[in-house]
Amino acid sequence: MNPHLGRKLRYGMVGGGPGAFIGQVHRMAAALDGEWELVAGAFSSSPERCREQGRLLGLDPARAYDDYRTMAEAEAALPDDSRIDAVSIVTPNHLHSPVARAFLDAGVHVVCDKPMTTSAADAEDLRRAVERTGLVFAVTYNYTGYPIVKEARRQLLSGRLGTLRKVVAEYSQGWLTKRLEEAGQKQAAWRLDPAQAGPSSAVADIGSHAHNLVRYVTGLEIDAVFAELASLVPGRTMEDDASVLTRFAGGARGVFCVSQVCAGEENGLRLRVYGDAGGLDWRQERPDELRLRFPDAPEQRLTRGSPYLSAAARHATRLPPGHPEGFVEAFANIYRNAGRTIGARMAGKEAGTLERDFPDHVDGVRGVRFVESVLRSAREERWV
Repeated sequence: MNPHLGRKLRYGMVGGGPGAFIGQVHRMAAALDGEWELVAGAFSSSPERCREQGRLLGLDPARAYDDYRTMAEAEAALPDDSRIDAVSIVTPNHLHSPVARAFLDAGVHVVCDKPMTTSAADAEDLRRAVERTGLVFAVTYNYTGYPIVKEARRQLLSGRLGTLRKVVAEYSQGWLTKRLEEAGQKQAAWRLDPAQAGPSSAVADIGSHAHNLVRYVTGLEIDAVFAELASLVPGRTMEDDASVLTRFAGGARGVFCVSQVCAGEENGLRLRVYGDAGGLDWRQERPDELRLRFPDAPEQRLTRGSPYLSAAARHATRLPPGHPEGFVEAFANIYRNAGRTIGARMAGKEAGTLERDFPDHVDGVRGVRFVESVLRSAREERWV
């Protein structure tokens, strides 16, 4: 149960119907610590599929709604002891903004998949709504939930690597090497449809993760970007590959390599950061270890679950060393921290520092602005 409320947080879900990948991940993550309970949903654009998913999840049929607007209005009208406390938004990108706004206006806290919206104007509108309502808005940039990522952040912000000079962020996938969008593959079809994905495909989908990871770990702000986008698979109109040079405030330089057409790659998210005293290296496919490198000492390998790690890394850890934790647990850390912050807010309390460690609406706005700047730079072929 939520420690601030003495009960589970009740939540509803928009999206995540039959056959959806990310909706099930969100449901597993929310359930992992026993602090959230799914009680309502509008799971699909098809009312029949909404009801089907509600039955599969064991929901009260009256709370498997035909659409999100009906759900927001009906839930807001319920008594306080039964209505949802929060909504989880796991739809294609184009619906994030209207769904989030409907539930914020209904007084419901929000957990939204990335990117926050498909335009900076919509993101700023949501930011103002969050600040006006005082509600919690979490964005599931889940890679910041890994314990070792939190340790990497501690190592950098402590100054151990010295003044930062170079950041290399790589996110390589190979699943779109062929035109799966033409074969009816659901995940490929909407990501490569601008009506659903928005103006960007690869950069919004995985480049936004790389951007958020860099900012979370390093604390650096990007001053300018110079980008080249490409559609490397013949016949594809949206970008499936991107190379982005970055200038950071303070003088550091960086490069983002983002591609979904690297044949044979699975989920190759990697972050390397170099200061004038040392460097670090983290790979999502080996998430339990962090490599530290120094010019005058042997390489160091830090492992998740070890007692020498930071309080934030230990707070995000569930298992002893050597028992791998991964993708779902990282998602669950965002749900746990956001949920406890929501619970504290509802109870009139202040959430603890470790509980407030999750991507919020400000991070969401930054992510959308990064995507828009990359698109503009590529279009105008200049620094932006």
